[in-house]
Amino acid sequence: MELVASARLRRAQERIEAMRPYADRMLELMSGTARASSSVRGLPLLQRRENVRSVAIVPVTGDRGLAGAFNAQVLRRAVALHRELQGQGLQTHWLAVGRKGISTLRFSRFDLAGQWGGFSDNPHYDDAQTVAHRLTELYVGEEVDRVVVVYNAFVSALTQRVTVQDVLPIDASMLETDTEEREHDTLVGDFIFEPEPEQILERLLPVYLETEIYRAMLESAASEQGARMTAMRNATKAAGELIDSLTLAMNRARQAEITQEILEVVAGADALTA
Repeated sequence: MELVASARLRRAQERIEAMRPYADRMLELMSGTARASSSVRGLPLLQRRENVRSVAIVPVTGDRGLAGAFNAQVLRRAVALHRELQGQGLQTHWLAVGRKGISTLRFSRFDLAGQWGGFSDNPHYDDAQTVAHRLTELYVGEEVDRVVVVYNAFVSALTQRVTVQDVLPIDASMLETDTEEREHDTLVGDFIFEPEPEQILERLLPVYLETEIYRAMLESAASEQGARMTAMRNATKAAGELIDSLTLAMNRARQAEITQEILEVVAGADALTA
């Protein structure tokens, strides 16, 4: 399992690296389009509601165990966030990604407004689209006023950092760039937009949300394989130490038994000669 996890980890890292240029280009395109419009803040996914009453929590876990504290630390942080929000008088909605998260939340009697599983090892963009569409539906329908994703960000095979990220509403400040950045932006110049910039950005924002969800899934997949690789290495080491300990105990017991038998034979021989 350690070797399998190691191979899958390399593939997961390659997918994360391959996605980064796409994500950077997406932000660049959105920023350039936003500069051509003066009314982008009216778009639904950018609207930040002053009176936040309900928050959606989306923990991203794995479909399987045997990965150390990988799943537990995400769920522990998500439940702590749930209690924190309840202490502020806010209502929470749960949407779970990963079978381990689904089963744990169900066991804890939390109602799930959405659940997806079966792809934690190898998530695809279609999976991220499905999750993003449901989150968009809840946010635009004003069933929730904020969406938070909790997942393990990949640092290294030995380190996974629990990350709490607000994905909705989308931060409008990322669409703003200063003068120096504009001079180096490849989208600087006079452009004719067809359709209007607001309509283009309205289509780009959901894609950006899908990209963020997909990135979180890829980070979680890499973290899961890293955690499983480390857990299996530790398990192999512990099993080896246990085998050595039990072998030593068995040899000592066998030696003591042989010694006892020899003493009994010697004692019997001495009794006959006496």
